[in-house]
Parts: sequence; structure tokens; C-alpha cells
Amino acid sequence: MARIDQIKAEDWPEEMKAMIKPDQLTDLEQGLMRYFAHTPELVKGLAAFSGGLKVNRTLPEKLVELVRLRVAFFNQCRSCMAIRYTDALNDGLTEDLVCSLERPEEADDLTDAEKAAVKFGELMATDHLRIDDAIYDELKRHFTQPQIVELGMIVAFFVGFGRLAATFHMVDELPDAFRDEAGEVSPWGNEAVVVR
Repeated sequence: MARIDQIKAEDWPEEMKAMIKPDQLTDLEQGLMRYFAHTPELVKGLAAFSGGLKVNRTLPEKLVELVRLRVAFFNQCRSCMAIRYTDALNDGLTEDLVCSLERPEEADDLTDAEKAAVKFGELMATDHLRIDDAIYDELKRHFTQPQIVELGMIVAFFVGFGRLAATFHMVDELPDAFRDEAGEVSPWGNEAVVVR
């Protein structure tokens, strides 16, 4: 059970409903917004920022999803780990690729660019001060500098809000494997939920 009360979409302020369009989303897709509705004025800025990260993205959806899921593992954000986004699936994400995230450095089915991005995301989530010149040199082999900045902004979003979501304990709509409170869970090898 979540540690913060959810606000049902029908109780959101009209301006927030107009931005988020909750009637087009499942409860799971409404995600953190059900909690952020406690602060609707702050949602405006967050929606603009997160929407900008999505709409103006130049990085491949599959790559972003691989990074998101690896970060979610370190955050232990159960709702983040349980979700697979349709855009990423349409871009080639498979559960076999998700399983590769258990040991991404050894995975034969991840590209060098994906491995570099996943490593960057992992370090941001676990020990950001280990991100040094060598990490950036590897990123520069695969990405433009604007793409590296984009990756950094996206990963910062995943790390921060994923950790917040983990503390909220948003598990009510998740498959049983993600609801178990004992121990660590992972996005690989468990039933996932596909969302828009």
C-alpha cells in the first residue's frame, strides 16, 4: 500500500486534468501524478519539463528504456521496474534485452552505445562521482554532446523521481512479483505491464 494518499483523477483540478488527460490513462499510467495532485501548481512545471524530455527526445526509445530500467533496479522503484513503454517496444525493446540488464557489460545483444548509456545511468544511480573523463570519452564515441546532455537530464529525472516513487511504495496495481515487500526485486525475469 502506498505511503501517501492518492488523489483520484476525478478530484484533480481542471487545469491539471487538461494537461495530463487522465481519462486517457490507466491508473498505473497516471503514476506519480496521483500523488503530485496534492501540489497541482507544482505539477505545471513538472509536466512541462517531463513532457519536454519526451517530446524533444533525440535518443532512441529502446536505449532510453534500457537505461530507465537499469536505474529503476538501483532505485528499487517497483512501479518503474514493472512498466514497459509501448514506444520502446515499438523501437525493438524485448524482454531478452531487459534480461541482459542483469549483467549489461557481458551482454552480447546490447550495442556498445547502449552499454555506454546504461553504464552512465548505473553510475548516476549508484556512485555519480565515479563518472570521470573515461566515461565521457566512451559516451562521446557514440553520442553527440547534445545527446549526452539529453541523456544526463533524462537519467537525473529517472534517478530523482524513481527514488521518490520508491519511497511512496506505489505497488497497488503491479503484478505480484513487484508487490512483495521482502528483499530486492528486478525488472528482468518478472511479469511486466505494457503502458503507453
